Amino acid sequence: MKTNELISMLSSQVDPVDTQEVVRNVRIAILIGAAASLLVVVFILGVRTDLDELHAQVFLVAKLAFSLSVVILASHYLVKYIRPGGEFRVRFALTVLPFLAAMIIAAINLATAPRSHWETMVFGSYWLECLIAVPTVAVVPFATIMAAVRLAAPTDLVRTGALAGLVAGGVSATAYALHCMDDLLPFIALWYGGTIVLCTVAGAVLGPKLLRW
Repeated sequence: MKTNELISMLSSQVDPVDTQEVVRNVRIAILIGAAASLLVVVFILGVRTDLDELHAQVFLVAKLAFSLSVVILASHYLVKYIRPGGEFRVRFALTVLPFLAAMIIAAINLATAPRSHWETMVFGSYWLECLIAVPTVAVVPFATIMAAVRLAAPTDLVRTGALAGLVAGGVSATAYALHCMDDLLPFIALWYGGTIVLCTVAGAVLGPKLLRW
């Protein structure tokens, strides 16, 4: 068989590659993790009982706006980072925008309140529960996301792991918002934001170990 004939035969038997399969796997993993987090909050922690009140609904929307913006931004960048060289096409720093917005709003809220109220506004009643619950609930979404990311070929393992942790933390905070009774904006900025950052740092540390080729 001549070389040209061999090349022609091999090229005619190549199956088309589904370039979106890896992206779909990651998105499905995020949805699975979100469903698992929601189940944990609903059946173990429990949903807050005052969601029929306007006050609770307004602040729930505020919490969800923050946490879901984190998830949307981080997942958008994650699906880019999972491809070799993908880190050169995105600006990782843009993921801080939801945190920056939350901090500015919280600072304005504190500035307009009496100093005697600051401690309550920042710590609320359930800061310790939030500190423990959000990272704990984030374990399952982080595991499902990392399992999907391992099927890809990321090259920047630290940032890819950090983004996976950021998505998982945002997903967990979104679910936890249905349970949390602390609604003040400084509390949301510090404890929701802080625990999501904690998940991000954990992802950055574990990324090189779990995603190593």
